[in-house]
Amino acid sequence: MKNITIAGGGTLGSQVAWQAAFKGFDVIVYDAFDTGLEASKSFHMQFAELFMANRGVSPKEIDETFNRLSYTTNLEEAVKDADLISESIPENMDLKKRFYQELAKAAPEKTIFTTNSSTTLPSDYAELSGRPEKFLALHFANGIWEANIGEIMGHPGTDPEIFNRVVKFASEIGMVPIPIYKEQNGYILNTLLSPLLDAAGDLFFNGVADFESIDKTWMVSMGTKIGPFGIMDMIGMQTIYNVYVLWSDKLGDRKKLERAKFIKKNYMDKGKLGVSSGQGFYKYPNPRYLDPDFLK
Repeated sequence: MKNITIAGGGTLGSQVAWQAAFKGFDVIVYDAFDTGLEASKSFHMQFAELFMANRGVSPKEIDETFNRLSYTTNLEEAVKDADLISESIPENMDLKKRFYQELAKAAPEKTIFTTNSSTTLPSDYAELSGRPEKFLALHFANGIWEANIGEIMGHPGTDPEIFNRVVKFASEIGMVPIPIYKEQNGYILNTLLSPLLDAAGDLFFNGVADFESIDKTWMVSMGTKIGPFGIMDMIGMQTIYNVYVLWSDKLGDRKKLERAKFIKKNYMDKGKLGVSSGQGFYKYPNPRYLDPDFLK
């Protein structure tokens, strides 16, 4: 495996692209929009500075990483030599389905398809891919070099050899592979995380406490570096919004729809998209929860 295509130039897709290129793979970042590619290039400049400042990486290694990265809005060009595709487009099932229908026509027979979807299942798209035996999930946590797990989850039709090859790939790019043997919405990480974020949302949206107090409570009590609203900023408001809408549609849950509207009106429409935009619940790059006196 040599050639990797990343579909989606957002926060997480850009991280996966950078990590794979840093670990020696030739990587093409595909996005349907030039603005998406420009955002990805900007992320990669930030990651270069981060790796040199905090991870002891040499300028030569950074140059080699950039030499292994390329960018395109042409899907056919992006996938013509791909050994593996990692899809990180927005968390919208209809959009993903259309994407996989197009991808099935463009990708060569050898290509393994992986989705980085946080909430949907491989079986939602496997048949549309035209290669269900080569379709599975490879899910990353935001901030992949800090929360460095790769959750691998197939569907009943995934070829076991393909599953094992993706487990190996996750290790090759520096992740701790987490094999999952049965489809589960939310994998392991989000199955554990979702109740926390839902409970934090209940407290905040119902006016029980402000978001800083909720985060302080969790951080002090559990000894963590970040609270649920800091986590939401890392995930990003667009993804939080999409997940609320998705589950509102699936479950007919009006509460989640109201929360989606609140997030859109009070955050997304004001450009507060989370860490990626410099502001969400907190302001970045120096969020309040990092202040020495935050937990006092």
